[in-house]
Amino acid sequence: MMKTDKNLLIKGIKYMGITIALMFTAPVILSQAFKNQGNSFFWPVLIIGGIFALAAISMGFYGIKVIMDALFGKRK
Repeated sequence: MMKTDKNLLIKGIKYMGITIALMFTAPVILSQAFKNQGNSFFWPVLIIGGIFALAAISMGFYGIKVIMDALFGKRK
């Protein structure tokens, strides 16, 4: 019987919390960029929104991986 690594589980939950924040922030930034296409800040805001969206995806996968490692142990 394997025990759950509580420290690793808390770390994974923190990553998922950051992921949820990014999942709400990225679409807001992207929609604001597309609303203001004539503005001089269109490209920087669009790039930042894209980075946040990619960060949300990658942090989500990493958070799930950390939680799975905490619950089931690391692969050998």
